[in-house]
Amino acid sequence: MQTFHAAPASFLAPSAPHLLPPVAPALRGALSAKGPVPAAVTSRSRACFPSSRSGSRHRRCSRAASSGAAATVTSADDAKKDVLIALSQIIDPDFGTDIVSCGFVKDLDISEALDEVSFRLELTTPACPIKDEFEQKANEVVAALPWVKKVDVTMSAQPAQPVYGGELPEGLQKISNIIAVSSCKGGVGKSTVAVNLAYTLAGMGARVGIFDADVFGPSLPTMVSPENRLLVMNPESRAILPIEYLGVKMVSFGFAGQGRAIMRGPMVSGVINQLLTATDWGELDYLVIDMPPGTGDIHLTLCQVAPLTAAVIVTTPQKLAFIDVAKGVPCVAVVENMCYFDADGKRYYPFGQGSGTQVVQQFGIPHLFDLPIRPTLSASGDTGIPEVVADPQGDVAKTFQNLGVCVVQQCAKIRQQVSTAVSYDRSIRAIRVKVPDSDEEFLLHPATVRRNDRSAQSVDEWTGEQKIQYGDVPDDIEPEEIRPMGNYAVSITWPDGFSQIAPYDQLEMLERLVDAPRATAPAVASS
Repeated sequence: MQTFHAAPASFLAPSAPHLLPPVAPALRGALSAKGPVPAAVTSRSRACFPSSRSGSRHRRCSRAASSGAAATVTSADDAKKDVLIALSQIIDPDFGTDIVSCGFVKDLDISEALDEVSFRLELTTPACPIKDEFEQKANEVVAALPWVKKVDVTMSAQPAQPVYGGELPEGLQKISNIIAVSSCKGGVGKSTVAVNLAYTLAGMGARVGIFDADVFGPSLPTMVSPENRLLVMNPESRAILPIEYLGVKMVSFGFAGQGRAIMRGPMVSGVINQLLTATDWGELDYLVIDMPPGTGDIHLTLCQVAPLTAAVIVTTPQKLAFIDVAKGVPCVAVVENMCYFDADGKRYYPFGQGSGTQVVQQFGIPHLFDLPIRPTLSASGDTGIPEVVADPQGDVAKTFQNLGVCVVQQCAKIRQQVSTAVSYDRSIRAIRVKVPDSDEEFLLHPATVRRNDRSAQSVDEWTGEQKIQYGDVPDDIEPEEIRPMGNYAVSITWPDGFSQIAPYDQLEMLERLVDAPRATAPAVASS
């Protein structure tokens, strides 16, 4: 059984909040973004947002001119208005906003005779699961205008770009989304899921790479069979050139001519850092990282170096493996491997049922995918041909297709949330924080955020003593820049040159503290 939920979310502009005077030491408030949502073009969920990318496709639609009282337009400007009004009927089902307001429509052009229309719909990912439906609907609504004889629609997607582009290693600056596939115990099929997810995303039209982060026992060289099995370095740029197999770029310590390694923590972190950041990945829509099992130095290194967009947790139905999920990184989906097998017309669950439901209920992860115990799935890890490539129409491939749609959708939502999650409003001198998965927004005074920094520069790591005192931060301090750091934090640059990393959950905790009575708030809080 597979459970796949895709609840739409709205990012319509919220109503203006009631603001406290800017001189108040602690600003906060709640916003609401509720309102009527137009009917969606489709009930299927999607995850595509505006911008541009080279590599397009066209669809042309022609029809005979309407007879009788066919409406006409007198200028190109009027014609463009008609087209935009027609296209505004198409609603993004995830965010409840029309494609014109989202900025999807680009390069709108009307012929001199005012009877032909051409435009481009720009998506942030070429793997948009319902791009065909958007293209078809755009053709239909524009062709329905009485004066239109021909419609030419071009579909494209934006160049790859990370959520956080500042101060990233050069090798990661052209990667839009980094997906960690993780498990907290070995032997659950994590590498199988990582490889098949990567090839599923590639099959959806995305540019994909795989990074095998297991130095001690790399799996990628066994699971794929490229002709070239040795990483080389560009002699001029000194960048590592990834191996490519069936359109997917890949890097593994197993391709470095070293096999397995015996190393201590610092050496492992250095190798992982070099392999990930010194590789010339080029433009990628998704980089899938096959994490080693457990939690250790490699995980810390990757979290510090790479702005992870999302994670997929792989587990098995046994209770021990289920408990491990609680230790994993925040994730968008859980893949429960080796759930069942079919025999004699019946379905058997040798390890029991119900763990997946517990994941949904206890950890708030709405996306759960079940994989069967199937010889072909395990054998594909030894033959070097991923199952979704060997049998693209099979049941396993369909499950991975749904997982791929989920990952694309959730990454797009995360990117949208991150881009608007934390910002500084100079008009009221307040930091605005958008609560994830909610229409609420609260405000924080900049001095409150600065005074409550918990880094080693502000708090002694050994004693817990506060290094920075209340009076060290002026009340009128303002941030110079706020930038997202992956999907979990923002980097705030202050006038004194201090760069503060503020996780979203800490900002939410701070908001609760400044709203609490002074006696319960920390001594440094501006409450």
